[in-house]
Parts: sequence; structure tokens; C-alpha cells
Amino acid sequence: MNKISLDQALIDWTIEHRRHFHMHPELSGQEVQTAAYVKERLAEIGIPLVDGYSEPNVIAFFKGTEGNKTIALRADMDALPLEEEGDKPYISKVPGVMHGCGHDGHTATLLAVAKWVSENAAHVRHNILFIFQSSEEASPSGAKQLVEEGILDGVDVIYGIHYMSNMPLGKIGFATGPAMASCDDFDIVIEGKGGHGGSPHETVDPIYIATHVIQAFQSIVSRNLNPLHAGVISIGGLQAGNSYNVIPDKVLLKGTIRALTFEGATLMHQKTEQLTKSICESFGAVGHYQFIEGTPPLYNHPDACEVAKDIIEKTFGEDTFVEYEPVLGAEDYAYYLKNKVGAFINVGMQSEKSQYPHHHPKFDIDEAAIPAGIELMIQLALHG
Repeated sequence: MNKISLDQALIDWTIEHRRHFHMHPELSGQEVQTAAYVKERLAEIGIPLVDGYSEPNVIAFFKGTEGNKTIALRADMDALPLEEEGDKPYISKVPGVMHGCGHDGHTATLLAVAKWVSENAAHVRHNILFIFQSSEEASPSGAKQLVEEGILDGVDVIYGIHYMSNMPLGKIGFATGPAMASCDDFDIVIEGKGGHGGSPHETVDPIYIATHVIQAFQSIVSRNLNPLHAGVISIGGLQAGNSYNVIPDKVLLKGTIRALTFEGATLMHQKTEQLTKSICESFGAVGHYQFIEGTPPLYNHPDACEVAKDIIEKTFGEDTFVEYEPVLGAEDYAYYLKNKVGAFINVGMQSEKSQYPHHHPKFDIDEAAIPAGIELMIQLALHG
């Protein structure tokens, strides 16, 4: 496996397009101009588009010299509803919208891979499916929609990267097996019987009942979930009355369930619903539970991880690879890995320029990480 000597012109080309995307961000499902720009670049490169998938997703296909294997490469295109802060020359021109998670870099990097593949076609044995995906940050998920539309039909393996501001510049890595959590939400309405605060015996106090529900949820993690399978249940919203001496009729709870395993996610869904209804009933109230399905756990397949690790160490050196710890953040790339062998790889970019966390108004990509991202994806296309 030979290290690729990237032309500086390709790196500059990638950064130019990355900055274009950064200045013109679009929210999930609204990436119309972004998609049009990607299509224009692919046309210039000579990579044909694939029709039949929902817009504004952009799908392209390169036929390899042998074509016995198809490798899918994915980049997400959407931005966040954030007002960007800072004085960079390529700051967002769209009020209240910014690329605060690096998707501009992912999209530009995948375009660079397509350009390199087109210009070096004789050296590319495998078919390459390029997925420029909409709506990673939103629900319904763009990845889920594409999987349902058959995007993985005929694909042998899929790879994606994410530039990470919490991984040092020059490091690349991932967690093998469970890598990122599921993300499901729930709404709960506890219907009791309101009344005077001085006469609680005449009421069915939904606030008091809500405290029992919240406490009981923590027992799911501590006493029902396998201790080796990380998970968390967090209440993010509680709305009740607004008076000193009036017990309200209803309480509204909002929360999230995160789990690193499919079994854990299912268990916590079932137990939160069961406890809500049974606790409310025991107090003479009614508990209404609505489950909002999000993304599944992201599972990096060991076979694909072994290939990726070998590529990283042989391309960049053994000290480059980092065995990443699983996190309870979520990523809709999980839908691809639920249905197909593959891996999701983190490319480090933590530096003075990239010191703010993802989804922060001052977040930015250290463009010094981009050459490694390009070469990694090229090597995955060649040898994955």
C-alpha cells in the first residue's frame, strides 16, 4: 500500500470548496443550493450521477476497472441553526445558520476523492458509490430515508469520516464495535386532579407523581441495564403549574434515551413506558407515553475496522491510530451500519484553530486536517 502524494492543487481546490460551503450553509432538508453546487462539480469531474433517490441527496457512481466490489463513501451536507461568531473571512453569510459540525469539510473532502478517482481511473479497481447525504442533523434522518430507498443494494462495504475537534490534529481513530449511542426521545403527560395547595388530600398531584417517575427511570440504568452496556436516560423538560398554591391537573415531561447497544435501547424504551403507566396508575393518575424514535446505535463492524486500521497505520504511521472510546452522542450514519458492513472513522483536528466543540458558534475546521481526510478516503476507496 503506497502513500499517495496529494497534489497541492487538489488540497487548495478542496479548501476553496469547503469555504464556499461554509459561507453558504443550508439547514437539514433544505440543502438545495449545496446539492446543485455538488452536482456542478461532479459534472466537471466527470463522475455520473445516479437518479432515483430523494432530493436534495446527491448520489454518484464510478465504475472501477474490475468492478467486482462496490465501496460506498458518505458525506453529510447539512448545517445547524446557529448564529456563527468570529471574524474568519469565510464566515457564514446566512443569518442564524452555520456549519458548526464540519459537514462542509466532509462534503468538500468527498468531492476531492471523486476528483482524484476520476483523474486516476486506471488505478481504481473497485466501483465507488459517492453519497452526499441530506439531513444528518434532523429527524427524519437522511440516512434512514436513503437506506429505505435501497442505497445500499449492491454495496459491499461503506465508510464515512468525521473531522473531530476533540481529537488531536494528526491522529485518526475509531471505536471497534459499539461506537456511538442510539438517540430516542419521549414525551410524557401525567394527568392527575388539580386543586388547592392547602388541600392536597383532595387532589391527585401530578408533580409529586412526576418525581417518582423521574427517580424510577434512574433504576432502569442502575438495575435493569447490563452494567457493561452504557446507557443514559435524561429528563430535559418539565412543565407544570405556575402558582404558589395551586396543584395543577397535568405535568409534561420530555426526555432522551441513549444506549450503546440495540438491546439496551429496546429495554429502556420498554421500561420507561411501563414505569410511567404503572406508577401513574398506582397513584390514581393516568400516564400518557409517546416514544419518538431517533437513530439506532452506531456499530463499527470489526472486519471493516481491521481493514481501516491497517490502512491508517500503513499510510500515516502506526502512532497515528487511536482506539477511540465509545460516546453517547448520536449519528445517523448508524443506519448504514445497521444494514451493511462498514466503519465510521474520526479524523483529528484539535488545535488552536479548532479548539471549540462541535455545535459551538465559534466552531471551525482546522484545514490542516483535510489532506489526511482526503488521503484516508482515497485509500479506503482503493483498498477497503
